[in-house]
Amino acid sequence: MKIINNIDSLKKELKGSIKSIGFVPTMGSLHEGHISLIKKARVENDIVVVSIFLNPTQFLVGEDLDKYPKKDEADKKICSLCEVDFLFMPNSDMMYEKDEILIKSSKINSYLLEGEKRPGHFDGVLQVVLKLLNIVRPTNAYFGKKDAQQLTLIMQMVKNFYIDTNIIPCDIVRESDGLAYSSRNVYLSKEQRVEALKLSQSIHLAAKLISNKEFNSSVIIKQMKEILDTKNIKIEYVAVVNRNFQSINTIEVKNSIILIAVKIGTTRLIDNIWI
Repeated sequence: MKIINNIDSLKKELKGSIKSIGFVPTMGSLHEGHISLIKKARVENDIVVVSIFLNPTQFLVGEDLDKYPKKDEADKKICSLCEVDFLFMPNSDMMYEKDEILIKSSKINSYLLEGEKRPGHFDGVLQVVLKLLNIVRPTNAYFGKKDAQQLTLIMQMVKNFYIDTNIIPCDIVRESDGLAYSSRNVYLSKEQRVEALKLSQSIHLAAKLISNKEFNSSVIIKQMKEILDTKNIKIEYVAVVNRNFQSINTIEVKNSIILIAVKIGTTRLIDNIWI
């Protein structure tokens, strides 16, 4: 595995390659969710590139940029064990200039749910993803379904800007007790982690209701909130949308996503199920 910190060096390594390139962009602090993306990229491509870049433009004022977990040495070891070919670790000065042309997210999808709670967040996400896709020029790029709205907007950006990369959505990976893997899980105290299991419990309930032919969104949301509504959990939203992120009153099988965002203490967690 080659560790590369320079944009031009990585582009030189990949330029003119006729082999397929699989790309997994991350912010580091790798966990089993990231590993599943890397392994899928390894199986499906000749060359695998992983980037680790803690992108400042997608963090809002007061968010956890400064305390976001950093585990560079452990991340390098994980990438090596997963047989990554190139690990790209640029810094902010390299990735951003002082006066840049900026990309703006869509006028509708980026102001719903996550966009409403974190205005401007998706502008920063799309800015850095566009840069990374132009640097690596991958055949396939792998993103987790846990960040469902982000995934949808990235797919729209690739379509709108005619970027020649296949975006591969990958299933959520969960810990043995059902909690979705997240770099932010390390912020949770022992007691808070127990509370966090209510997210996956509510997801499980939604799946059970749908399997029993309950398709009314309001009924599903109400019952999910009953599980989540405790003194230690602040619900930001429980929502049912179609794959275009339009709110729907009735579950559409193979075209729906149920999403949750909560705060437990100061830790913000999201989860979802694709129906």
